[in-house]
Amino acid sequence: MMTEYIQINTADNVAVALHALSKGMEIKVGDISLELMEDIPAGHKIALKDFAQGDMVIKYGFPISHAVASVKKGYMLNEKNVKTNLSGLSTYNYTPKFDKQTFVNENRTFKGYLRDNGDAGIRNEIWIVPTVGCVNGIANQLAELLRTETGCKDVDSIMAFPHNYGCSQLGDDHENTRKILRDMVLHPNAGAVLVVGLGCENNQPDAFREFLGDYDTKRVRFLVSQRVDDEIEEGMKLLREMYAIASKDKRTDVPLSKLRVGLKCGGSDGLSGITANPMLGVFSDYLIAQGGVTVLTEVPEMFGAETLLMNRCRTEEIFNETVSMINDFKNYFIRNDQPIYENPSPGNKAGGISTLEEKSLGCTQKSGSSMVEDVLKYGDRIKASGLNLLSAPGNDLVASTALASAGCHIVLFTTGRGTPFGTFVPTVKVSTNTQLYEQKHTWIDFNAGTLVEGENMETLSRRFIDFVIDIANGKKVLNELKNYREIAILKQGVTL
Repeated sequence: MMTEYIQINTADNVAVALHALSKGMEIKVGDISLELMEDIPAGHKIALKDFAQGDMVIKYGFPISHAVASVKKGYMLNEKNVKTNLSGLSTYNYTPKFDKQTFVNENRTFKGYLRDNGDAGIRNEIWIVPTVGCVNGIANQLAELLRTETGCKDVDSIMAFPHNYGCSQLGDDHENTRKILRDMVLHPNAGAVLVVGLGCENNQPDAFREFLGDYDTKRVRFLVSQRVDDEIEEGMKLLREMYAIASKDKRTDVPLSKLRVGLKCGGSDGLSGITANPMLGVFSDYLIAQGGVTVLTEVPEMFGAETLLMNRCRTEEIFNETVSMINDFKNYFIRNDQPIYENPSPGNKAGGISTLEEKSLGCTQKSGSSMVEDVLKYGDRIKASGLNLLSAPGNDLVASTALASAGCHIVLFTTGRGTPFGTFVPTVKVSTNTQLYEQKHTWIDFNAGTLVEGENMETLSRRFIDFVIDIANGKKVLNELKNYREIAILKQGVTL
């Protein structure tokens, strides 16, 4: 049976319209009966009481804003009549609270590619990675030539990943570029990687080679364009040799414990925290129970809900690392004379999200209820099983690239507004509402909107778990089929 509206937590003094509701409609929430005094779009909040100026607005059981004007019962609460409660930096205390986990290890497997170093990939692709933006054209041409020559018959894809950086950068920007590119070169979804350099860039190919550490010298090769007479001829020679190696790789049974999944949302709406994000939270808890890894990022979209994550940190040391991650990002805003809480976006507001607290409380539900096991800095690679937190901004492409670079095989991306993009690993779009799924069937891979149309969470999440395992087995998602694949690297400082 379809539900028209919901009170998420019994402490809430707002309800959320799950579908567009008309003025004059009678609704009943617990002991409260009221008439809607205006049309309420899907995802937007309905006042369940008369709000005076300064009254707290409660959603998800927590304050998400305060009223800046009086709002009568039955009217809509949005960014025009409420305001964030957040301001400045915060101090935190470690008060751990761990929920009992209900999933057990089912000893499931997926068909993956076992690598010599013990990692497993869910794709067997050939990548061409430039050390510097100056050779983007060479990388693109080499990828196109190899695709034409081979038809990609025996590998999953052949891709170049152009970017703007690798030279004229200083300090952290330079290191961030090197780290992200290093992490790509070592990613197990690649059966072979050709690193294409120019020769005079800041990101010197020889130094970058050392920066990689241990790597398979048969599957990772270097081409320095200034050192050869014909870079296309030399590049194709190397690529043919690597293709011959990668084309022999076969899928085999791999324990689900080796699967690493990134959690991301973008273009969120008022249903994100009700349908898709809680479903990802269930998936996260399930995968962790199998011994796998999930990674949550978008630090600015933890602000206002960060204590929920901090109190799930397994140790006080991890708690302190989480505090540093949060405060470092807040200070990043302050250093650049920007408001810390200038969020949500126009699209979020149109979808029913009015303040950052509201957005964050919905966003963090993607992490489920498992303990936080590690905190990763930008460019770090996954070390610990379980739930990880990763320092990266909310920007969709930058954050998704960071998740993939950390070692995630897949990025699960929930959205209420829709987006076509993908990063260099399968980027699975999950809609928060059925209307988006039906309208943008060329963008959206999975619909979580059925949760408010009669399907229960257990059935929905089980379908989704099987769907993700199918992707690990080789099922291509829409960003792969459409060839929407790119990278974006965080830049903060001076360009020379």
